Amino acid sequence: QVQLVESGGGSVQAGRSLRLSCSASGNIVSRYSMAWFRQAPGKEREGVAAIYLGGGLFYADSVKGRFTISLDNAKDTLYLQMNSLKPEDTAMYYCAAKSTWPPEAFNEYSNWGQGTQVTVSS
Repeated sequence: QVQLVESGGGSVQAGRSLRLSCSASGNIVSRYSMAWFRQAPGKEREGVAAIYLGGGLFYADSVKGRFTISLDNAKDTLYLQMNSLKPEDTAMYYCAAKSTWPPEAFNEYSNWGQGTQVTVSS
């Protein structure tokens, strides 16, 4: 059973930064493809960034150059560093994991956290 718990969301002004964390259980981040998704009100969930420790890194165009996905194998934790935040980044952010490759095959993710809210004001 894959368990994922996100934290680090909050309310910030445009231009500021936030770091999201996703704590996993069971030596997950070293073995699974990991990703961050977001879903804004009235919009479909979208894949934001994805990573696989053995090879594979992907960013959506909307966040490229501003967001950085990383993982800490020893802590079994996934991160999303979000810089230069914009109001359009406002959404619920979810951590996800899957056992298949490549990590950017977003439709294959089947293990989800509960989400953490990010709100960016102008």
